[in-house]
Amino acid sequence: MREEKLINRGWQFALLPCTPIDAKTAKKKELQRKQSGEDVRTELENLQFAEVDLPHDWAVSRPFNKVMEDGMSQGFRDRWGIGWYKKTLNIEEKKKGKRYLLYFGGVYENAVLWVNGMKIGSHKYGYSSFKMDITDAVQSGDNELLMRVDNSVSPADRWYSGCGIYRDVTLRIVPENHLDLWNIQVHSKIEKIAETECAKDSKETESAAKFTAAIQVETGQSSAVQGILRLIQNKENESLENEVFIAEGANGMLTFYIKDAKLWSAENTNLYRLTVSTESDSVSLVIGLREVIFDTKKGLLVNGVSTKLKGVCLHQEAGCLGTAVTKEIWRERLAHLKSLGCNAIRAAHHTYSEEFLDLCDEMGFYVYEECFDKWKGGLYGRYFDKNWESDVEAMVKRDRNRACIVIWGVGNEVENQGQDSMLAILKQLSDKVRSLDSSRPITYAMNPHFKRESNVDLSKIKDIQQFVDEVSDTEIYDAKERVSRIAKIAEIVDIISCNYQEQWYELIHEQIPNKLILGTEVYEYFCGHYDQMQNFTEQIPSSVPFKYEYCIGSFIWTGYDYLGESMGYPAKGWSGALIHTNNEYRPVAYMLKSIWSEEPVVHFSVMDYSLDDEGVKEHWDSPIYADHWHFPQFRKTLIPYMIASNCDEVHLFLNGKQFFIPRPSECKNGIITGFLPWQPGTVTVVGYQNGKEACRHEVVTPGMAVALAFDQECDHKECVSTVNLGIPEKKQHLLLTVRAVDENGNSCFRESGKVHFAVEGAAKIVGVDNGDICSNEPYQEDSVHLYHGCASVMLELYCKPGRVSVHAFGDGLRQAQTVIEVCEK
Repeated sequence: MREEKLINRGWQFALLPCTPIDAKTAKKKELQRKQSGEDVRTELENLQFAEVDLPHDWAVSRPFNKVMEDGMSQGFRDRWGIGWYKKTLNIEEKKKGKRYLLYFGGVYENAVLWVNGMKIGSHKYGYSSFKMDITDAVQSGDNELLMRVDNSVSPADRWYSGCGIYRDVTLRIVPENHLDLWNIQVHSKIEKIAETECAKDSKETESAAKFTAAIQVETGQSSAVQGILRLIQNKENESLENEVFIAEGANGMLTFYIKDAKLWSAENTNLYRLTVSTESDSVSLVIGLREVIFDTKKGLLVNGVSTKLKGVCLHQEAGCLGTAVTKEIWRERLAHLKSLGCNAIRAAHHTYSEEFLDLCDEMGFYVYEECFDKWKGGLYGRYFDKNWESDVEAMVKRDRNRACIVIWGVGNEVENQGQDSMLAILKQLSDKVRSLDSSRPITYAMNPHFKRESNVDLSKIKDIQQFVDEVSDTEIYDAKERVSRIAKIAEIVDIISCNYQEQWYELIHEQIPNKLILGTEVYEYFCGHYDQMQNFTEQIPSSVPFKYEYCIGSFIWTGYDYLGESMGYPAKGWSGALIHTNNEYRPVAYMLKSIWSEEPVVHFSVMDYSLDDEGVKEHWDSPIYADHWHFPQFRKTLIPYMIASNCDEVHLFLNGKQFFIPRPSECKNGIITGFLPWQPGTVTVVGYQNGKEACRHEVVTPGMAVALAFDQECDHKECVSTVNLGIPEKKQHLLLTVRAVDENGNSCFRESGKVHFAVEGAAKIVGVDNGDICSNEPYQEDSVHLYHGCASVMLELYCKPGRVSVHAFGDGLRQAQTVIEVCEK
C-alpha cells in the first residue's frame, strides 16, 4: 500500500536578486546556456541560506520599492530574483516495486527540480499543481532536494502573485501499479423519491425530501477494484463516519446505490468519504452528492431548489502572509463571508489550493474555478502555446470530483474578445474541458469592452489589461452590435458570463434567450448605464439577479482587499472590498448582508469625508460610510447616515429620541438614508419583523482612549481562548485584533497611535496588519499604527500544547493581554 507524508518543514532558502528581463531575452539566455553547457547551479556559489518552512512566499517580506518594474501590479514589493530551495529528505530504506513521487501544490514560478544532482524536471505555471517522479534519483538514507524558482521574467501577473514554494509539498510512495487520484472520476445521478407536503421554504423542501443516488466510479484501472463509501458527519470538530456502503467491480468500475442519500448544498454540507482499493493500492477522496441543474427558464436549481449565486471574487493572498496562506486563515475568511450570506466564490483567476477547496466543500460555497486570466497576452502568453493543455488538465482532473465546483471558467477579459482569433481559442479550451468533465457548464468572463478587428501585435503589449480596457477608435458603442459579439461567444460556452454589464442583461436575454446569464464581476454599489459602460447609477448590482430568472447570480469584485493591482504608490494593493485584509468589515458589507442573508439584519453607519482616501478605483468604490458616531470637530452639523436592513421596518433613536424613517421597502435599493444632528451619545437602530423586534445595532460616542483590548479579551471573561493543534508538518496561524477603547470599553475609531505586540510561549509573531492598504509600514514587524482604532497581529503556533500569552502596548494606553490555550486534539 501507499505511504504519504507532508515535507513542509526543514527547508533552506536563498535569494539571488536580479533586474527583470522580458520573455524574449529570457529565451535567448536559456538557449545560450544550453549551447554552452552552462549549469545554472553555479548561481549557488556564495549564496547564504536560511531555514524556512513551507508554505513560503519570499516576496511579501521584501522591502517596498516605489520605482520597481511592475510595482503597481505587485504591491511595490521588490520581488525580482531567483530563489533556491533545498532540503535533506531521509528515506529509511528504498523499497523495490515502489515509485517515489513529489507532489507540489503550487510553486510560483518556473520551477526546476534536482534530486541528488539529477535533474528531474520543470514546471512553468505558478498556479497549477504538479507531480514529479523521483524514483530513479532517490536512495536509502539522506537525499538532497534542490529547487530553482525563477521570478526574473517580466511582466509579472497583474495582481500580487507572490514568489516561491507557497503551497504544500507531499512525498507519495506508491506501488508500480498504483491508483492516480487525477484519473478517478465520480458520476452521480440523483432522483427524488418522496416529498413532504408541509415543507414551506427552500431549506425545509430540501431537508424533507428523500433522494436516491446512483454513483459510478471510473478508476482508470483495468483490474478488480473495491470501494467503500462512508457518510461524514462533523460534530464539535470531530469527524464521525457512518452509513457504510460497499461495492466491488471489475475493469476498474464501481457502482453504488444509496436509497436515502444525504445531499450536499451550500446550506447542507453533507459529504461522503470514498475509499477505492486494488490489490496493491488504496486512495480516499471526499465527495458530495448533489444535483445541479442550469435551466434556461428556471435558472439554477440545486437539489431541486431555486438558487442564486450570492458571490464574491477573491485573490489567493492574505495580507501579511502573502500567498503562503494556511488553512486556518482561509477558514476564518470564509466564515466571515458566510456570515454575510455569501454562498459562492469566484476563484480569480487561476486554480486555487486544495485546502481552500476542501473548506468550500466543508463550509458550503459554490465555486467558479478558472484555469487562467489572459491567454496569449500578459503573463500567461509566454506559456500558452506549450502548456495550456496540461494546465487545463491539472485543474479539471484534480477538482472534478468536488461538490463545491459548479462552473468551469476558461478565461477572463481576454484580448480580441469576440473576434475570430479569440473564438477559435475559446472553442479549443472549451472542448478540452468538456472532454475531461461533461457534467459542469463552461464559461468565459467577458470584458465590457468590445472592439473591432485590429492588427496589434500582442507580444509587444506591456500592459495587456490596459490594452483590453482602454477606449480606442475601434471601440464598439452600439449595444446591439455589442450583443452580436456576445452571441458568437454564447455559441461556444454554456453560460453567458458578464463583467460589469447588468445594464444590458435584458437586451442580451432578448437576443440570446437560450442561455443563462451570470455576473462574473460586478461593482458593489454602482451600475453602468445603457448608453455608457461605466456610470454612477445607484443600483446595487448584487440585487439584479433577484429580478430575473435567467440571471443565476453575481460575484462582487472583491470580497477582500488584496495586494497588487494598486492605483499608485503608496497603495500596496486593491482596496474598497467588503472586508479589509485584517478581517475588518466596511459598512458596505452589511448592505450586502441585508440583500443576501435570510437572518434579520440592521446596521447603522455614517458618511465621513474626513477619512483618508484609500485609493479605490472609482466605480469599484462605494460612498465613504464608516462605523462610528464620533465627530469631535463639529458642534451641530447634520450627519448623513445609511441604514442597511432586510426587516419590515426600522426604528431610529438618538439618545433615546425617536426619529421616524421610511421602511426599507420604500427606499431605493432597500437602503434607508437621511440626516441626524451631531450630538455625542448613542445611536440605536432596531429592526422589526411581523411587529416584533428582530435585531438591533448601537453606535456610541467614545470617551478618551485609555486602554487597548483584544477582541478575544472582550469576548472571554477569563481572557482565555482555546485553539486545537493541527498537523505537526503544517504551519498553523492565528490572527488576533486589538482595539483602542475608553473607560467603558467603547471602541475609539479615530485613535491612530502605534501599537507594539509581544508574545510568550509556544508561538511567534510573523506579521502585523492594520487593514490600511495605503500604509507603507512593513508587515514583518512587531508594531504597527492603529487604523480606524484597531490593528492585528499574526501568530504562528509551534507544534506543541501550552499557553500562549499575547501582549499589546501603546503610548499612554493600558496594555492588553489575551491568552491562547493550545490543546492537542
